[in-house]
Amino acid sequence: MIDLRRLHVLRAVAHYGTVTAAARALHFTPSAASQQIRQLARDLGVDLLEPQGRGVRLTAAAESLLAHADAIQARWDEAELDLRAGEGAPAGLLRVTGFPVAVSVLLAPMAARLRERHPRLSVRIREVEVAEGFDLLFEGESDLAVVQVTPSNPPSADARFDQCPLLDDPYDLVVPEGHPLTGRGGIDLVDAAHEPWIAPVPDSPCRPHVMAACGAAGFTPDVVHYARDWDATAHLVAHGLGVALIPRLARPAPQLPIVRVPCAGRPHRKLLTCTRRGGHRRPGVAVALEELRALAATAVA
Repeated sequence: MIDLRRLHVLRAVAHYGTVTAAARALHFTPSAASQQIRQLARDLGVDLLEPQGRGVRLTAAAESLLAHADAIQARWDEAELDLRAGEGAPAGLLRVTGFPVAVSVLLAPMAARLRERHPRLSVRIREVEVAEGFDLLFEGESDLAVVQVTPSNPPSADARFDQCPLLDDPYDLVVPEGHPLTGRGGIDLVDAAHEPWIAPVPDSPCRPHVMAACGAAGFTPDVVHYARDWDATAHLVAHGLGVALIPRLARPAPQLPIVRVPCAGRPHRKLLTCTRRGGHRRPGVAVALEELRALAATAVA
């Protein structure tokens, strides 16, 4: 019989990419994690890992086993949901994660509404970056995440997660007050091609969106300043140090002397809700999703 604890270690190696990273997430030593996989391989009579450079990779047998492992986990979660189906009103602990803007504009008001409407439901919010949101769902440490689409996200067909569109968050060109591009109902982004630019730092999940929008308009921006925080970006713009694309959900300090100008073609980022497979059926998650959809409907008007 397969030891499901050992199978979970193998799933973690596939998710995190290395035995060391999987061990860290599971609070194992790397040698203990490796031992669990070796024992699983002996139990099954197949090789599950093979050398690749200085590391290892999953064998074809391991990949096949993982497809079954994800299905087993999904069925286990469904069984738990069925057992709790008659519990009635949402109650207990709901653990939610989101990136900073999502926490401010969506998750905080969602939690306040749920506190009023479902007093037996206790919401716990954790601010994380996008990748960690998926990690915490995988580890069972979170029930619901609000994430933005990035090239490094798990594919939408990943059997471990249910990913559903929440809203499209448009980017506006932000310029200092009095800039020649102000006073228009909208601009073609190429009109800002010769401006100095402020862009997200290279490892920001928003950087690909900004660079792709400029590329689609036919130019590569001359980036002179980099910032991680949208408020910091807005302050740089306010001091006349460049222009920037800032998503509409981001709310820089209102007293800043800056102007948002809508862009033709409506460049945007996509926000999703994500749960473990079938997790949206949990009563607490279901009411949270309902509130998030209501908030999203008016968030970028």
